[in-house]
Amino acid sequence: MNIEEKAKKIKLLILDVDGVMTDGRIIYDNFGDEFKAFDVQDGYGMVLWCRAGLKSAIITAKKSRIVSRRAKMCHVTKVFQEARDKGAVYEKLLKIFKLTDEEVCFMGDDLIDLPVMRRVGLAVAVPYSREEIKSLAHYVTKADAGRGAVREVVELILKSQNKWPQAAV
Repeated sequence: MNIEEKAKKIKLLILDVDGVMTDGRIIYDNFGDEFKAFDVQDGYGMVLWCRAGLKSAIITAKKSRIVSRRAKMCHVTKVFQEARDKGAVYEKLLKIFKLTDEEVCFMGDDLIDLPVMRRVGLAVAVPYSREEIKSLAHYVTKADAGRGAVREVVELILKSQNKWPQAAV
């Protein structure tokens, strides 16, 4: 089955944060405050995703107020932080949304993402993902993490589902 056929079935987009929604760098100031840089086109892509009537989730191993704020701005449906067992959270999401594996797209970049990457209908890696992740990916983005990779996947799926014209207006 090709990427477009897989993309047509997607109803839920799950994102990792560091190394997918951001370039993976975490910057701390002298006061211990954490900074992350998010791409505006990725954010608008998530707004378009929501506008198309689709669900989204974030599963991240860290906890950060910045992630909560970004998720709210991007209309992310569910957010799970401090998720050391992403496979268990994934199971919870399948139950919440009453979905099957083939109806889920997951974007990951590191070893902690392996349990979910192995299961989803559309597994996506970013170019600088660990080799184990890229070997499981059905698709590797052209855009880098934190530099349009999320938007690339959103557009790919929405266009495959013929939802792009109404979402983009």
